[in-house]
Amino acid sequence: MNEVKLTQYSHGAGCGCKIAPAVLDRILKSEGSHPAFSKLLVGNESKDDAAVYDLDNGNCLISTTDFFMPIVDDAFTFGAIASANAISDVYAMGGRPLMALAILGWPVEKLSPELAQQVLDGSRSVCAKANIPLAGGHSIDSPEPIFGLAVSGLVNKTNLKKNNTAKPGDRLYLTKPLGAGILTTAQKRGLADAADVAEAVRWMTELNAIGAELGELPYVTALTDITGFGLLGHVIEVCEGSGVSAEIHYPQVPLMNNLKSYTDRFIYPDNTMRNWQSFEKKVEGIGSESLLTLCDPQTSGGLLVCVDQDAQKDFEQFMHKRQVQAYGIGQTTPLRDSVIIVVEQ
Repeated sequence: MNEVKLTQYSHGAGCGCKIAPAVLDRILKSEGSHPAFSKLLVGNESKDDAAVYDLDNGNCLISTTDFFMPIVDDAFTFGAIASANAISDVYAMGGRPLMALAILGWPVEKLSPELAQQVLDGSRSVCAKANIPLAGGHSIDSPEPIFGLAVSGLVNKTNLKKNNTAKPGDRLYLTKPLGAGILTTAQKRGLADAADVAEAVRWMTELNAIGAELGELPYVTALTDITGFGLLGHVIEVCEGSGVSAEIHYPQVPLMNNLKSYTDRFIYPDNTMRNWQSFEKKVEGIGSESLLTLCDPQTSGGLLVCVDQDAQKDFEQFMHKRQVQAYGIGQTTPLRDSVIIVVEQ
């Protein structure tokens, strides 16, 4: 039997499938009036990672969904990455996941049911790491393969983290390197080194479980994860929601191994430029390489952690004890004309 390459059956890949931020803003805009729900603590208004509903018992329900087309060729790995990516939204709110439901679209005339079963097995493997059941779901016959999860979680109300509560002077940390979009695009084009792709897969299948512990730290002022809008897009969401600006020190931004060998050949996903077209009027100091890496759509990317400037040492010690890397990449500032200034040197 010939090896099936799932990425050849989809026009997009991973979170690079996401609709560009400027277009999404137009879609979400509504002229009508909508009822207010007092127990809905987080909804569309903040562009946050998940919806949050107050249960009135000290806890809050976190609800999220995320799905996309194949980012890798292997079915099991596709299911694992898509699941880690979806579960991350709960961790990014400071919560702990409870259960997941599968979302499966499958071109049954083109790809076998056995491949879809491998996707689900990959999902179950990651759900097991998160100690949650894959409890059910829904499937359709679709032109392209699609997979993801709807995930429910819980968070103590006092531990809830949002993406619009940063303060001027906060230190910015990232927990995974950038480059997943570039490397998986290179793989789809047959231009990637196998070791580089393996590194990207390792990062994309790693759970952001530290987020549940970060929720318990009062000096973590804001929290989000980095996905399809790239680092720039998600920092912009934090800044605009919080009324601050930010400086990103590009030499400190972690990149996956050998990434420059791909950016030098101008290998990048289509959504990189769609992202940049949405952000360019808000960013100062971008360079030719940093544009490709900071706008690179990440799939199951790391957490962006905003930390009170007076707690920098405590936070770094906390992460070191838990053997989770925290890369300091800059800081927030009082509001400026530019939302983000990229410092290249």
